[in-house]
Order: sequence, then C-alpha cells, then structure tokens
Amino acid sequence: MGETTRTALYDRVAALGATFKADGGWYWSRDFGDWRSEYDAVRTTAGIWDVSALVKWEFRGPDALAAADYINTNDISSSQVGQVRYGPFMNPDGTMLDEGTVYRVGEDRVLVMMNGEGYADYWAEHLASYDVTITNITREMPHVAIQGPQAREIVQSLTGVDISGLKYFKVLPEEITLGGARGLLARTGYSGELGYEFFSHPDEIGSLYDAAIDRGVTPFGVNAVYRLRVEAGFVLNGVDYDPDVTNPIDIGLGRFVRLDTGDFIGKDVLAASIAEGRNAYKTLHFDGEMPDEVAPVLLGGEEVGTWRTGSDSPLYGNIGGAILRSDIAVDGTRVEVAGAVATIRPWGLYDPEKSRPRA
Repeated sequence: MGETTRTALYDRVAALGATFKADGGWYWSRDFGDWRSEYDAVRTTAGIWDVSALVKWEFRGPDALAAADYINTNDISSSQVGQVRYGPFMNPDGTMLDEGTVYRVGEDRVLVMMNGEGYADYWAEHLASYDVTITNITREMPHVAIQGPQAREIVQSLTGVDISGLKYFKVLPEEITLGGARGLLARTGYSGELGYEFFSHPDEIGSLYDAAIDRGVTPFGVNAVYRLRVEAGFVLNGVDYDPDVTNPIDIGLGRFVRLDTGDFIGKDVLAASIAEGRNAYKTLHFDGEMPDEVAPVLLGGEEVGTWRTGSDSPLYGNIGGAILRSDIAVDGTRVEVAGAVATIRPWGLYDPEKSRPRA
C-alpha cells in the first residue's frame, strides 16, 4: 500500500475541524462534525467541497477529442470547445471501466475526469493508434465544488468575469480569476443543486477556499455528499456498480449511451443489452431499517434483483439503489431485502428533471 496523499487544501480543511477517510490513495474530508448541517447548507444556501482527489486526465494532441470519444459511450466527438459531457467509460465486453465527465477546453485539449488512476495499460491497449498524449494532472489541478441555491451569487461575487451566461454542463475554456485563484470554471456538480466546479493550481486554490469561507459558504464532506447524491440519483463507483463487472444499462445510464454516433469500445455489446432491456436501476424506499450490505431483492420469494446501496435521506427516509429485473421494476411494487420491506420508486427522487442545477 502506498502512502495516502493529502490534497492542496488538506491543511485548511483540517483547520476547520474536518475528519478524513482514506480512499483511492487520497484523504477525503468526511465531515466537519455535523453532516446534517452541511447537507442543509447545500440544499438551502451554499456549500464548498474539496474534490481535488477526483482524478483528472489531460488528453492533448490532434486526436484528443477522438480518443476521448472512443472510450466513452456518449457523443464526445461533436462537443464544441466549452462543452461538458458525461458518460460511462467502457471495456470491450460491455462492462464499465468507470464513469465520468469530459470537458472540451481547446481544439486539441480535453480534460477527462474519472474515479480511478491506474489506467496506463488501458490507454496503451485501446488508444495506441491515436495521436494523443495522456497525462494524469490530478496533483497539478486541485478543484472545489461550490454547490447550492446561492452558488451563482457567491461565485459571481468572487470574480470580475460575468458568469451569467455559463449554462449547465458548460465550462469557460480560458482561465479566469476567482477568489484570487486562476483556473477553469465549469457549471457542473454532484449535489442536485445549482453549482460550479473550479479547477485551479496547488499554490492558488487556497485563496479561493478562504474567500468562500469568509463569505459564509459552509464546508461539507462526503457524509453530506452521499445523502445528496443518492437523493439526486447520481451513481458512485464501487458502490452502485462494480468496475469491470457491471453493464451501464443495469444502473440506468442508458440515456448516456449514443449508438447513433461514432464507434466506442463495447458498442455492439451495449446495443444488444439495450435491445434486451434486461434490467433497470431503481430506488428502494424502506418502511424501516435497510440492509447495510449488498443483498438479493425478492418478490414473492423469487430473486428479482440486487440491492446495492442505501442512505438515511433527510428528505425521504431510508432509500437506496437496486438493480432490478426490468419486468418487475414497476413503481409502487413491494419487495423484500434481507427481511426488510421496501417500495420500488424511481432512481433520483429529488428534482428528477434537474431543474435546480439548470436554474
């Protein structure tokens, strides 16, 4: 096991009272003593999260866009400079390597944000014919998420650049100064609220963090994030799905699979999965306690799916995600998991049209 890495903001976050968890070789802020207050801030005002440990890859060269398109199921190839697209990254057998976000920030420069770092062999195997240089820039590009109904007001107060025209899933391709830090501003997030992410430099990101805290923005950590993302219907690597095992159709990511555009790894297998319509990803809403481990979902004593993950949601109670056979994945159906009774509901109960992030 290698040494766990501290982000560029670690000392600042620790000074505010954060506890930490080690994951993926990095320290992530767990919470600041009261996850519920942190959660409430994101839902009602604004919060700031150190997301620096999320892995960023730079694809640079004439084939940067084409290379990113080949490994992702979404239509990356038609992205214009300033566009952001999300989708699964694939293996040839139709399983997911990972999922994440692709930012086109130049004619020959694309940023690919994923969960994992150990992909050197994958790049070498699948992208060897592309004229592209791929560099892990995670340590050189720390970033924060400012999320919540007041996020636009907060972010605008920290820069002289007019951000009113920056739409959902867009990125400003040229660096701006925000709170004294230079970097790239994107209208993205993982909370289900209006939000922004700012990608900066290790020796500058602290200036922005301090400026946001000075304006009353609440720091939050992964304990709040977990509730936010389950409510909003965002999946998590290794929790909702198993890399190299799970098919993206099984966890509701079919809408990010574009079969009508260019080629991508595993395309034929996914086309067959979509035609088959075998599974659906749904929320299970429990009457009482919920299982804390992966377990079979039963209907009339028959196994019809797999319970994956759960959260004690402040809005909905005990909810979580389950991969269910599509023929029984009907809202309102009652099922059983490890002796606990639950009702099937749509995945992403909170603002399913994403009207709040689009506001």
